[in-house]
Amino acid sequence: MQLGALLTRLSDENDAAEALDALGDVVLLAQIQEMGEQHDETPGEYVANASRRYAAQAGDEDWLALMTAIERADDPARVVLGKMLRWALASDAAPAPATSGGCSCGSGGCDDHR
Repeated sequence: MQLGALLTRLSDENDAAEALDALGDVVLLAQIQEMGEQHDETPGEYVANASRRYAAQAGDEDWLALMTAIERADDPARVVLGKMLRWALASDAAPAPATSGGCSCGSGGCDDHR
């Protein structure tokens, strides 16, 4: 399966939940359930949203590490899902960056708040 096709499949909550179950990683499943509850998401929703966020927000180093892992993997789809989920969990566990003036845009100079 190509990476684009995998990302498309993971955007469907039912497919995402099935993929998570297929991993067979009970520790990762528990982490996903816990983080999903914090965001009011089912595990399938969390996985689907995590894959979307990875595709949109992961940095170049994250993508390079993912591509390297894919090249070495016996089961590339399993590697992709695992890396994306661990990235999302780490991102969600990190404290939110402080903004000046309370603006959530993060620019510190938002015209809406001057």
